[in-house]
Amino acid sequence: MPQFVNNAVFWVEVEKIRPNPYQPRRDFDEEKLKELGESIRMYGVLQPLVVTRKEITRDDGSLFTEYELISGERRLRASKLAGISQVPVLIRQGEESDREKLELAIIENLQREDLNPVDRARAFKRLSEEFGFKHAEIGKKVGKSREYVSNTLRILLLPEEMLTALSEGKISEGHTRPLLMLTDRPQEQMTLFKEIIYKRVTVRESEEIARRIAFDRARKKERMADPELVAIEEKLRESLGTRVRIEKTEQGGKILIDFFSNDDLRTILDIINTSKPKSPTEMLEKHIASVETAVATPTPTPDSAPVILDGAVPPSEPVSLDDRTALEKKEDENSEEIYSVKNFSI
Repeated sequence: MPQFVNNAVFWVEVEKIRPNPYQPRRDFDEEKLKELGESIRMYGVLQPLVVTRKEITRDDGSLFTEYELISGERRLRASKLAGISQVPVLIRQGEESDREKLELAIIENLQREDLNPVDRARAFKRLSEEFGFKHAEIGKKVGKSREYVSNTLRILLLPEEMLTALSEGKISEGHTRPLLMLTDRPQEQMTLFKEIIYKRVTVRESEEIARRIAFDRARKKERMADPELVAIEEKLRESLGTRVRIEKTEQGGKILIDFFSNDDLRTILDIINTSKPKSPTEMLEKHIASVETAVATPTPTPDSAPVILDGAVPPSEPVSLDDRTALEKKEDENSEEIYSVKNFSI
C-alpha cells in the first residue's frame, strides 16, 4: 500500500483538488457544512485532507499538477463555503486503483461513523458488485462481521421512500428489521412505516406489530377450516378502519382492536352505532393528518416545547425511537437470520 510522502503536510489550492468519484456519501447536511465552514474560517482546517497527486500534460505540452481527494470531502466543501483558498493535505504516493480509492473512502468514513445506514449499504454494494469483494472480506476491511455486512445490504431491499426516511433519520436502522419482515406484504409494510413516522412507534413496538402480522398470516392458514371467522375478521377491519384480530378460545374468545387515541375510540363507537364502512387504514390516515396539521401550524407553548397531539410527537422532532439496548443492537447486527420470520415464535 502506498505511503504518505514523508508524512509531511502540504498546502494546496482548493481549486486544484477534484472530488473523489468513489465517495460513498451522498447526503451532506447544508446547515452542518455552514457550521463547519464558520469553524474553519475562525480556526482553519485542523485535520489535513488526504489526496493523490497527478502530473497532467496539456495539449501545448506544458505540465500542471492536479490532486484527487481520497478523504475529507466535508472539509473541502466547508473550506470553499468559508472562502479558504488553500487547505492542508497529506499526499499519498503512487497510483491508487479505483478499488483502493473506494475502499479508503469507505473506511475513512466508517472509522469516523460519518455514513448514514443507506450510504453505508450502498458503499458495501459497490465493493461487492463492482470490485468482487465477498461479504466476509468487506467485514474484515471495516472491522465488522460477515453477518453485519449481509444485514446492512438487506436494507436496500426497502422501497425508496423508506430508504430516504432512514437517510434523514426519520426512522432508525433498528426499524428496518420489522419492515423487511413484511417485504412480501407491501400494504402492511407501508402501513407500519407510516405508523413509525407519525405514531412514533419504537423498534420494539414495530417488531411486535410485525410479529403479530406474521402470527395472523400463519393463523389464517391453520384456520381455513373456519372461513367464517376469517371473513368476520376481515369485515371488522374494513368497517372499523384499523387492525382487528379475533382470538378464539375453547370457550368464546376476544376481539383486539388497534387505536391511536381516545378520539379513535369515539370513532369506533360511532362506527359501531352507524355501521358506516371505513377504509382499512382510515384511523392511521386521520392521525397523520392531525400530526401534519400540528407541524404546519404549531400552537405556541412555553419555552418552545414541542406540540403534542394525542401523545404523538411531530415527525420533525429528533427523538430516538430505537428502544433496544446496546447489547440487543449488537446481537441484531450479527444475527444470521435477523430479518426472517423464523426468528419469531408463533
